[in-house]
Amino acid sequence: MSIQVNRLGDPAVRAFVTAVNANDKAAFEALLAPGATMSDDGSDRDIADWTEREIFSCNGHMDVDSESDGGRTLLVTYRNDTWGEMRTKWRFTVDDEGKVSRFETGQA
Repeated sequence: MSIQVNRLGDPAVRAFVTAVNANDKAAFEALLAPGATMSDDGSDRDIADWTEREIFSCNGHMDVDSESDGGRTLLVTYRNDTWGEMRTKWRFTVDDEGKVSRFETGQA
């Protein structure tokens, strides 16, 4: 049973999942801190290139199965048109302004 997005504990993470699921690139970019970074399966990636390839050009969607760490760590059933569906873990760092300064994702 997945958690409704509007019930996620951290506002920045809630906005991140909402933007991904709406395929709203402008809203997604607006919630990132300047110079935000990310990694996929332990390797740092270019955030603009990766999100275009893995989320926005292929209908990425996050169904949140559980959250921990005050809402900043999510266990997600992630799906997109390229890879299908997979269990993933997402960990977020949120700055003092409430923006996502880093996220890390990978197979769960």
